[in-house]
Amino acid sequence: MRPISQRLTALRSRAGSTGVACAVLATVMPVLTLGLGAAPAAAAPLPGGLGPCVPGDCPDPFPPINNDADFNGRDAAINIFVGDDFLVRGRAAEAEGRVVVLDDFDQNKEADGSSLYNLGIVGVGSRVPPPADADFLTTGGNVTVADGQTLDTTGGVVGEPGTVRHAGTADGDFTGTLVQDDDAAAPYLALRDQLSEASQCYARVGGEPRTPTGTAVNQGFQTTFTGDGTSPLQVFNVDFDMVGTAGAQQGVVFENVPDDATILVNVFGTDRVLNTYSGGIDDSTDPLNAYRERLLWNYPDATSVELTGTGQFQGSFLMGEQSSMTTVELPGINGRFFTTGSLTHTSAATGGGGQELHAYPFNGDLPECGEEPGLGDVGILKTDLETQEPLAGAEFTLWRETNNVPGLQTEGTDRDSIITTCTTDTDGLCTVTTMPGTYYWEETAAPDGYDLPDPNVFGPLTLTEDNATEGVRTEASNTPTAATTGDVSILKTDADTEEPLAGAAFTLWRETNNIPGLQTEGTDPDTTVTTCTTDTDGLCTTNTTPGTYYWEETAAPDGYDLPDPNVFGPLTLTEDNATEGVRTEASNTPTAATTGDVSILKTDADTEEPLAGAAFTLWRETNNIPGLQTEGTDPDTTVTTCTTDTDGLCTTNTTPGTYYWEETAAPDGYDLPDPNVFGPLTLTEDNATEGVRTEASNTPTAATTGSIDLVKTDSKNGRPLAGAVFELWRESNGTAGLQTGGTAPDTLQDAGCSTDTAGTCSFEDLPLGAYYLRETAVPEGYVLPDNPVSGPYAVTEENSSTGVDVAIGNTRGEPCKGKDCKPGKGGNGRHGV
Repeated sequence: MRPISQRLTALRSRAGSTGVACAVLATVMPVLTLGLGAAPAAAAPLPGGLGPCVPGDCPDPFPPINNDADFNGRDAAINIFVGDDFLVRGRAAEAEGRVVVLDDFDQNKEADGSSLYNLGIVGVGSRVPPPADADFLTTGGNVTVADGQTLDTTGGVVGEPGTVRHAGTADGDFTGTLVQDDDAAAPYLALRDQLSEASQCYARVGGEPRTPTGTAVNQGFQTTFTGDGTSPLQVFNVDFDMVGTAGAQQGVVFENVPDDATILVNVFGTDRVLNTYSGGIDDSTDPLNAYRERLLWNYPDATSVELTGTGQFQGSFLMGEQSSMTTVELPGINGRFFTTGSLTHTSAATGGGGQELHAYPFNGDLPECGEEPGLGDVGILKTDLETQEPLAGAEFTLWRETNNVPGLQTEGTDRDSIITTCTTDTDGLCTVTTMPGTYYWEETAAPDGYDLPDPNVFGPLTLTEDNATEGVRTEASNTPTAATTGDVSILKTDADTEEPLAGAAFTLWRETNNIPGLQTEGTDPDTTVTTCTTDTDGLCTTNTTPGTYYWEETAAPDGYDLPDPNVFGPLTLTEDNATEGVRTEASNTPTAATTGDVSILKTDADTEEPLAGAAFTLWRETNNIPGLQTEGTDPDTTVTTCTTDTDGLCTTNTTPGTYYWEETAAPDGYDLPDPNVFGPLTLTEDNATEGVRTEASNTPTAATTGSIDLVKTDSKNGRPLAGAVFELWRESNGTAGLQTGGTAPDTLQDAGCSTDTAGTCSFEDLPLGAYYLRETAVPEGYVLPDNPVSGPYAVTEENSSTGVDVAIGNTRGEPCKGKDCKPGKGGNGRHGV
């Protein structure tokens, strides 16, 4: 049996563009199986019946965004369709409704956020999940969930395990039911081309932009769409980013649009950004919410779309370019989301999280695009040049001519459009059924043991309605790779002594993408051959086949600088020079030992005296982004930590560069400054001797304290009593009442205060909290009460300025009579606060 990826490619090839096939499938297979619904007869819906809610249990109307405990209905329609890969990144949280992905679903969120991603059933949204027996997630490729994370299709609801149906592998933790099905995505493959064609149709008529019924104007603070007030289909064309000044957020406003009109916004351009705060949780608070179920944002051409901001954005999306990547950072999108390319659901790099895709129908009446043109096969036959036998294993990309520039353009902002990829079968064939147009086959990899032809593009092939029945085909042959080999080497030396150097690390690259120079990144880099570290003779040598090569030095020997540029070549190895091989040389300069001090002085903001005990982290600028970045995927680099000494100084001796001091903790009794980052400080070879320094000051922390003022009196006549001694205890162990002993006593705040002649005793500068007074000695002639403890007394911010007044009385003992006078028994009176 062929690998899953090949079977998926074959399925795409057979059903890739058959708009009619999709319509047939929708009629002969149950709606719940396909998730394709029939729209109202009077409307022109999206392809395949996509858009409206599919019964059984559709709410009417759909509720606003909510977190109701009970579901508000069930919807069997596809809410999210992804023609390529669906990537979950950052701190994204949820995708509501049915999700169909033709290739891979990959969840790999930030490690310091929630490890959960909810799919199908979510906590907040329309709360209209798929039917319990529907496939919540369908993929034509693999489903991968990173270690320590979970893909949850239950929404935390007991007895609601959603189904994940996947054609490829399933790796990771899942809450729900997994079903492996080689043909999982087969019913949906035709939707990709149908949606691309529909996107173009909505945007253009006869190759020209569809005539708008209103205007779209970016006013900086908002983009205003002004309709004609009457047309049932309001069409707006946008050829700009919907962002504010300097890329900031802006509002999105519709004016003069009939209440029941469908709104079609065509956003033209290859690289588009929407940054908005519009849209809200409550439908009554944001006018944009009113258009949600009849609003379609159509991006026919964009290869890169960024949807960001702080709004709960409203309406459905259609991305028609199959090579596109749409990045969703908005907190919420409320509507259908259909992309023929890839989708990244993530959070902003600056923080935040909880991004959600909510399930709401699209019930608009879109333009009629006419009957589907006759479809036909576009094929290529791959053969051995010498034997004419068919060759399996040649990899091709099929391109459609879309930019009106003769020949194939595969790069740049206005390239032609990718239709699909294909690997020739045992008959040497790649065949794709698609719509009329002009096409090119690009061979991207030759079969094992064969050379890639030069040129590797075959066409144009023009498919028309007249030749669609028999289709169009071209042929291409490959030459077996010559077995000749030779040495490709590099000699590494010291730039000053010319002595050979060991320990230089190199990567050898082979020129394979037909672009001059070495490309190590991007969608079409050159090809890595091997890695090597120079030996004691300073040499790296690889025996390989003829071709053009580059040596890339990736690490210099210890004590040497990496050269700039660090790529050496091209070296062209041919059959003619293979015996002697080809070699180049590269030298390294010893690393300069220049260092200098980077320091900060910490002072009191009021007295300007130095402060010890301030904690700092020193950062080095390494990511070429202005300012200090301490988090995210590409932060600057930590150098060291330091606490200021008695001179208020932190000093680090380091190499030249740009640095920032970040204060992480203030000295005791002081507030952390805001901002708490100081710099940049640029240390150079020219100023390394004297070093660079900055200063930072701290403001003393304002302390709130209170007091308790005690008055001791005779219980009978109210006369002040001197000589009563009290302890003050602070409640600190969380147990009601005063505990003075045991393993967890309360805290003794003051060991003793004796009342003066006015009967007063004051406890000052008390931290906020609850306190108890314990009487330990009484004035002469008075008796200690049975319970010498009173309280608790609360010292709060509200009474900190006035203090807490406490009055406590003592009772006299029995009067003495004669020489046998003994202390009498008496009581104690205590008065309130």
